[in-house]
Amino acid sequence: MDALSKIFDDIHLNKSEYLYLKAQGDWCFQYQDQSAMVAYAMVTGHAIIQLDATTQVQARAGDLILIPSGQSHTAFNTPNPLVDTLNITHRFDETGEKSIEFGTGVGKQTVILAIRCHMDSIMARPLLNALPHSIHLHQMNGQTIPEWLQIGLQFLAVETLQVQPGRDKILDHLVSIFFIECVRDYILQLSDSNNWLAALSHPELSNALAAIHGQPQRAWTVETLAEQCCMSRSKFAQLFSQIVGETPLAYLQQHRLRIASQYLRQGQYTIQQIAHLVGYASETAFSQTFKKQFDLTPTQYRQQFMQ
Repeated sequence: MDALSKIFDDIHLNKSEYLYLKAQGDWCFQYQDQSAMVAYAMVTGHAIIQLDATTQVQARAGDLILIPSGQSHTAFNTPNPLVDTLNITHRFDETGEKSIEFGTGVGKQTVILAIRCHMDSIMARPLLNALPHSIHLHQMNGQTIPEWLQIGLQFLAVETLQVQPGRDKILDHLVSIFFIECVRDYILQLSDSNNWLAALSHPELSNALAAIHGQPQRAWTVETLAEQCCMSRSKFAQLFSQIVGETPLAYLQQHRLRIASQYLRQGQYTIQQIAHLVGYASETAFSQTFKKQFDLTPTQYRQQFMQ
């Protein structure tokens, strides 16, 4: 399995939820950070999405806007609208009507399909740190949006408008496809080669990342990782540090500890078993390293998530 595929396996995109936002006239809504990926598919109309004090996204019909970290943001049809702000954060959790009408009710209607998908934010940290605050797929110079996006949005619209067995699983898969395609599109447009995302598509380094993410329990060394890339030890170590931003073994350790934290939160294995699953020869060595990273022993960390 390639590195990007394994990373998406690790972050566990799940519990996809949606809302149809039907705004008319002047309107404004907000979303509060919940460590979940958020996306907006513009069906009709236009919107201004304010990510922070200096960052705005101008969206129009046919666009897809992805906010990978799900950071807090607001959206409106015109700057400083004199209307009450609708908080949609907890509306995703409601089991009833998935369509919300709001706004002053005068003027053209804007319809937005809002999607939220939960994930393991700790496992996703390297990916989220490497991505921008938002990814905007839109029509450029009169060209149509990518065919995969057109087909995917049509399929998604059909699934959200009917209740059939397996719908939740299909929605999770569709949202995963959207996220992966957005990331792939962003990687292709990267101008900075010294980026963790660039390493995922690097002809040599991607093999090392695939090895680390695919078999974190192996006793990897710089030499054996270099062999995966058919490179000399020194050249591999230098290139890895230059592009990824840390040494191969430092990256390996951080990845192992993230996986360990996931196992601890799931509560299925003993601490000794987790130590071996992430490549540590002894529980003591694992516990000491884990505490340095999280300021808690594995036992203390696990207790935070026990009911």
